[in-house]
Amino acid sequence: MPDGSLNPIRTPFPDAPSEGEAVEVAEGILWLRIPLPMVLDHVNVYALRDADGWTIIDTGVNSKRTKALWETIFAGPLGGIPVTRLVVTHHHPDHVGLAGWFQNRGAELHMTRTAWLFSRMLTLDEQTEATDEQVQFWINAGMSAEVLAERRAERPFNFADIVHPMPLGFERLHEGGTIDMGGRTWDIRFGHGHAPDHATFWSRDGDIVIGGDQLLATISPNIGVYATEPEADPLGDWMAACEALQAHARESQLVLPGHKLPFTGLPARMRQLIDNHHRALVRLRDHIAKGPCSAAECFPALFKRRIDGGTYGLALVEAVAHLNHLHQLGQVTRARRDDGAWAYTLA
Repeated sequence: MPDGSLNPIRTPFPDAPSEGEAVEVAEGILWLRIPLPMVLDHVNVYALRDADGWTIIDTGVNSKRTKALWETIFAGPLGGIPVTRLVVTHHHPDHVGLAGWFQNRGAELHMTRTAWLFSRMLTLDEQTEATDEQVQFWINAGMSAEVLAERRAERPFNFADIVHPMPLGFERLHEGGTIDMGGRTWDIRFGHGHAPDHATFWSRDGDIVIGGDQLLATISPNIGVYATEPEADPLGDWMAACEALQAHARESQLVLPGHKLPFTGLPARMRQLIDNHHRALVRLRDHIAKGPCSAAECFPALFKRRIDGGTYGLALVEAVAHLNHLHQLGQVTRARRDDGAWAYTLA
């Protein structure tokens, strides 16, 4: 990235709102932060003032702490005015976690169909131990024997652990459609890769973009393959979506992301998001050229930080995503090793 004096990416709101407070980032639009119990310790949510109440973008996870914080927000920054509508950008728990809770309070839920189906399916799919398919996925990826033994012995994470039950019924967001929020009309454009049919919103007046996790300023969202679709190519989907969205990016747009700080300089950031993964693929090919390796053995090539217990799972699914992309392009081949893992070799 260029030196700070030349960096086209700017953060006009350098101070994040304190817990339970809000920063007005544009007329009728409030930025709030909800804490998360994970390495990435917050999610940004937004409140847009409509004629009959508030529209909320994303929610945080389902926990006593988060619900208590929302009660503080309702009485404080939202001034006791009702939340009439909830818009969820994508199906990950930190964004959809309290959707059902908001619905039970009378808010109308708007999501993409894919995001809603994933969310509802996953909340209903509770497991007391890792499934055979999940274990096989870990073996395929070359998960270390020690970590694999731990994962097999422990109760797995369940979506329902941090996502409120979701009742039937939602309003569907359509690719290419529009939605009126906060006194503006927004074009709906889908991203892909980090999450399928990830909704982003582009104001018709050209000054604001609500980017969710598709458009982040200083970090790249996790792009992973999971046991639900082990041969997927989300990295290809990600880069194609970034190329498509880049056509709509303007220097002047204020981007409201799902994490970190709002920013301007979206055209340059879109190019960075694409180029970062192209460079990772080059490093990965160079790494594989030294000898066959599994996904778990590719961490040094892909990540410039130490991978520990808190990041191992995310690193593994992202490594598989990069290898799947090369495999589907025909740039690598794979063969089963004695330990059951796929070992990749340059084609």
